[in-house]
Amino acid sequence: MAERLAASAATLRASAAAAATPSARRAARASRAFFPPSPASSARARVGLRAAPSPLPQKARAVRCAAVAAASDVAQVKAAREDIRELLRTTHCHPILVRLGWHDAGTYDKNIEEWPQRGGANGSLRFDVELKHGANAGLINALKLIQPIKDKYPSIITYADLFQLASATAIEEAGGPKIPMKYGRVDVTGPEQCPPEGKLPDAGPSSPADHLREVFYRMGLDDKEIVALSGAHTLGRSRPERSGWGKPETKYTKNGPGAPGGQSWTVEWLRFDNSYFKDIKEKRDQDLLVLPTDAALFEDPKFKVYAEKYAEDQDAFFRDYAEAHAKLSNLGAKFQPPQGFSLDD
Repeated sequence: MAERLAASAATLRASAAAAATPSARRAARASRAFFPPSPASSARARVGLRAAPSPLPQKARAVRCAAVAAASDVAQVKAAREDIRELLRTTHCHPILVRLGWHDAGTYDKNIEEWPQRGGANGSLRFDVELKHGANAGLINALKLIQPIKDKYPSIITYADLFQLASATAIEEAGGPKIPMKYGRVDVTGPEQCPPEGKLPDAGPSSPADHLREVFYRMGLDDKEIVALSGAHTLGRSRPERSGWGKPETKYTKNGPGAPGGQSWTVEWLRFDNSYFKDIKEKRDQDLLVLPTDAALFEDPKFKVYAEKYAEDQDAFFRDYAEAHAKLSNLGAKFQPPQGFSLDD
């Protein structure tokens, strides 16, 4: 136990040191991509798992993954889903698990054919070099939350699948739609295969609509999918000391759940519904966060068509969101078997 705590402390000290550089601070303020860091993410998992080995050093993890070229096993992925559900019930970490899956997949570049150079959902976010990207600030906490689950099935579930499984399960357990997921993603084997920094969206660019299109079009996503995916901001909250955005505390966040504080986009920020669109449209409350990229959804004429629709029709939002989330989760992935597999077959 002492060795495990020491290893965790060393990891956090290294991350803090990296975050202290001027370039990292600037990137962290400007770039919080899909979800700013969640306060709930600092809680350690308290799920009923079998005793698991200490997290391996990064080099050892790379060697282990290189030795295990096979993708995940369907029965074990189903078992891991139950472990994730228990983790969600005990830690309220839905937002950061969604963000973990999205940020692993969101580096995809449709103009690059080779794997893993094209980025995407390949498990590269487990390596320190990518965790230290400004847009990924705080995601080391998400990795620590699910590492015991990975250790429970060390050679049977890939990180790439686990990240996407956690993200989809978090949406569903928060009351969102069933995501038509498939699994069998293959992991990259080392940090040299991580994508360069700067692939994820900024929260406050000078031209928000143009920036969203530049980033998401590069992934092969369209305007409808951009707006639908933005609706996942119905979950979570932002802390100004971490992201540079939001209030330190509001009437909706001062009592948690999880660590109190931050500013949420919606009143019930652990429930997945269409409140995000309704609240932006109605400008109902100064205690609710609206980033420049959020406001752009109702200011840009093409985005507004979908934002207005989702504010009025939650069923339509759920349908479009489920399709867009599944598409995002597959971007850049290499599957084994090539067609992947479903947990519902």
